[in-house]
This record gives sequence, structure tokens and C-alpha cells, in this order.
Amino acid sequence: MSDIAVIGLGAMGRPVALNLLRAGHDVVVWNRSDGPVDELLAAGARRSGSVAEALHTPVVLSVLADDRAVAETFLDSGVLAQAPGGTVHVNLATVSADLARRAAAAHAEHGVGYVAAPVFGRVPVAEAGALNILAAGEDRLIHRVQPFFDVIGSRTWRIGDRPEQANVVKILGNYLIACAIQSLGEAVSLAEGAGVDSGQLVELLTSTLFPGAVYSGYGSMIAERRYQPAGFTTALGRKDLHLALDAADDHGVPLPIGELLRAVFDQAVADGRGADDWAVIAEQQPR
Repeated sequence: MSDIAVIGLGAMGRPVALNLLRAGHDVVVWNRSDGPVDELLAAGARRSGSVAEALHTPVVLSVLADDRAVAETFLDSGVLAQAPGGTVHVNLATVSADLARRAAAAHAEHGVGYVAAPVFGRVPVAEAGALNILAAGEDRLIHRVQPFFDVIGSRTWRIGDRPEQANVVKILGNYLIACAIQSLGEAVSLAEGAGVDSGQLVELLTSTLFPGAVYSGYGSMIAERRYQPAGFTTALGRKDLHLALDAADDHGVPLPIGELLRAVFDQAVADGRGADDWAVIAEQQPR
């Protein structure tokens, strides 16, 4: 029997599964469409006929898009009732705190372990097996799945014992990236208005005041107006921003910049930029 299953073979799920295969794990895979599955089969994976079948694997990693996909696949489909006791489901998706709490309760009801493990890192980072993994759940479950985390990530951050805590941290990280993109866009626009070379501005700022992948990577994209191919789409960024605003409402914490960004993201999607990299919000002004 396979020792791990990967459900969802999109841009992030595919490299996760490939790295597990290369590390010598016996991997079973499932995806809604067959194309990604066929690619993984050629690399040595085995096909699962259904999500319910995949849940008979001791550890299941899911890499799905959002709350709805996770709910439809695991919570509303009846598959948890068919899972044997002792299975651990690790959810790598960026989902709301409410969905994380609901998922934890549903898994516990059916004797299935549940760990939230959203990640920081774009596709090239996933391909390199260098993701930062934000893990929350029971210590014994995280300890059990840590050997798999060691394959797909460079570090595992133990966030807490309640799964929703990891999702809140991931949402906050993405919120701060969105804030950085917005401020970079404003700075580039002002620099260009003053006749300053935006590429030189970004190089200066990222070499001195703001070193790091966020400012250098997104700064270059903004200066070059290069939003394709998308590493993380505007539509997904909008989803995560709304998750941050929902979490803020739950805890009575105002996010004034977040409210500005809501209008920016909504307008970008309305203008047909939803499939562009979310750095494109630098081009938007709320109307």
C-alpha cells in the first residue's frame, strides 16, 4: 500500500507529489482532471480511483484552491465516514479560519486526524522542495507527518495546536504581501512621474532598505509591467485578502489598508485582470 496520497495536482500539488516520489515514497494521486495524473503516473505514482480510496492511505496531503473545494471534496461528500481510523489528512490549502474549525471537527467526528499546513513559497520554491510550512494541530499528528514535510519544505513552523491558527498566519502573510505590492506600485508611479527610472529605483530599494524576495521579485514585475505568467493570480489574491478581512471582523480588529485593497482587488478582477499575477494591482486605482 502507498504510504502517502496527494489530492489536487495543480501548480503546487504537482511539484509536491514529484518531490515525494523522488524521495522514494510510494505515492498515490488523485485529481479532478486526468492530465496531471497521467504525468505523475509516468513519474512512478499510482492512480487513486476516488478521494475515498485515497483516504485509505495512512497520510493524505491535499492541495486544493479554496474553502469551497475543500468542503466539496472532504466535508460534504461523505468520504470521511469511509476513511479507516488512523488516517491523517494534511490540508495545505489557504482556507478561512471558519473552514479550518469545521474541518477539524468533521475529521475528529470520524476518527481522522487533521493538520493544517499552508505554505509560503511560489511554484519554483515548491519545485525545489524549499517551502516554509506552517503547521498547526495535535503535536503527535505533526510529528507523524514531519518526514513528509522534510521532503517538500525547508522548515516547518509549529504555529499552534488548533488548525485554524496556521491558516490565520498564512492569511496574514499574504495580506502583508498585498500591502507591499500596493505600496511598491505607488512608489513606482511617483518615481516615473518625476522622471526617475523605475528599474533603478527598485534595485536601489531592494539592495538597501527592503532586501528580500517580496520587494525584489514584485518590485521587478511592477517596474517591468510583467504580469504573465502568473505565479499567484489576482483572483486568488482577492480571495486571500477577503479571508484576512473576515478574520479581522471576527476579532474586532480594523484593517484600514485592507479596506483600500478590497476596492483595488475588486476593480482589478472586474477589469479582467483576475488571471494576471496579483502584482498587477499596482496598476489599479480604486474607483
